[in-house]
Amino acid sequence: MTIAFFDSKRHFEARGADLQAAVAGVLASGRYIGGPVLSQFEDAFAEYCGTRHCVGNANGTAAVHLALLALNVGPGDEVITVASTFAATVEAILYTGATPVLVDADEDTGGLDPKALASAITDRTKAIVPVHLFGQLGRIADVLDVATAADIPVLEDACQAHGATALGRRAGSLGTVGCFSFYPAKNLGACGDAGALVTDDDDLAAHIRSLLDHGQTMKYRHQYVGFNYRLDSIQAAVLATRLEDLERENAARRALAAIYDEALDDLPLVLPRRDDDDGEVFHLYVVRTPKRDALQDFLTRHGVETAIHYPVPVHLQPAYASLGHSEGDFPVAELRAADMLSLPMYPELTADEARTVSARTRQFFTAS
Repeated sequence: MTIAFFDSKRHFEARGADLQAAVAGVLASGRYIGGPVLSQFEDAFAEYCGTRHCVGNANGTAAVHLALLALNVGPGDEVITVASTFAATVEAILYTGATPVLVDADEDTGGLDPKALASAITDRTKAIVPVHLFGQLGRIADVLDVATAADIPVLEDACQAHGATALGRRAGSLGTVGCFSFYPAKNLGACGDAGALVTDDDDLAAHIRSLLDHGQTMKYRHQYVGFNYRLDSIQAAVLATRLEDLERENAARRALAAIYDEALDDLPLVLPRRDDDDGEVFHLYVVRTPKRDALQDFLTRHGVETAIHYPVPVHLQPAYASLGHSEGDFPVAELRAADMLSLPMYPELTADEARTVSARTRQFFTAS
């Protein structure tokens, strides 16, 4: 029997009847774009995140793009982010015409290195985009301190951190604006693509609402050149239903991570850093080893699916050669790309399955 890296069927079967009812309700209403279902989800997610506003939109990439535009980022500006991220973060910066300024990752968390951040700020820096990689908020307190001192807004790329906490607050609520993806495999996942932004800024929220709906401030009144980045009502209904389970599912992820922590602690692996407040939500459980490829091959042959996330850092991707970087520019990001392996992690994974994954991992190191 194979232990799946992520089992989407199992993941959604647990609430299948509720999800079907939610979708059926939207279909029966005839309101497929906007309407009360979308507003109800936005209100619920804003309350969950601890912000005044939530604005649903098409996907996580669009969320970052909209947030940057609403912050008036454009040609001639610079936006700082971390080299250890999915390409979408950099894509969204480039969509605005601004220049992405990459900095190296923090060794322990993979997030934005605050010291590298401070050195990268110039008089052209218009925004800072920390990425809450794998469900950890990294050194967000230090990042916020640097940003505050320089009076630069922070846009949280929280696309992997639904419900994660730091400084007594949830991801997305710590900066000026937070951006989320609801891709199906995320901690809070839709049945397709979806995203959202959260903020306490009334004007920013209103600007984003206009931009995502063709720049309209009212029907057929186009204040801005906008986009068709709306969140449809069916996905909003799915997300509202699944939001009810998010805390329970995040707790299940933490319990599985604790099993991995205990079982793998004495092996020659670098395990995910755990904060004292247990604020991580383990979108992924990522271990590090120089024997990454051999370990993955061994686990595959022994019925355990794994994944390698971002094996080529953004600055070494052909699409971003124009940024002018080469191998060696961001050594921490490059090392992490070469040695990270993601083990199975999702709420419906059983404790026995996690123990089996751990046993197979131990078997590899015992034999090698």
